[in-house]
Amino acid sequence: MRENYTYVVLADDDEDDRLLFTEAFEELKMQTKVDLYKDGVDLMNALNQSDSKLPNILFLDLNMPMKSGIECLKEIKSNPRFKDIAIAIYSTSASEEDIEDTFVSGANVYIKKPNDFNILKKILSDVVTMNWQYQTSGLNRDNFLLRL
Repeated sequence: MRENYTYVVLADDDEDDRLLFTEAFEELKMQTKVDLYKDGVDLMNALNQSDSKLPNILFLDLNMPMKSGIECLKEIKSNPRFKDIAIAIYSTSASEEDIEDTFVSGANVYIKKPNDFNILKKILSDVVTMNWQYQTSGLNRDNFLLRL
């Protein structure tokens, strides 16, 4: 049986960012279910449960304590069980090195956290409605960084 919602997960150590993320989805009124994790260790523990429901889209903050977003990304990409998870890097960093590292490590899209709530809603709406099959089959540097 196929669910009629998109299962979204955010791993971010910033409580305010987690709150804004969920508020944005509530206002968008999209068919989504959102789960939150406060760090990479909690995220990977949840994903590695044999009976866990895997997200359709995973938003990963890069700078988290204990296990960073890039460490989670590499661990996820090394496990064939997670091959169908679309990964959006969701970070305050706009450094070329971070963008390049996450692209090479297999993330699907890179999003710099916006300062404006309406822009956040637009970005989340765009990411959830993105044609991920197209996005993951033709990964290239030009469409990796999501700009608004």
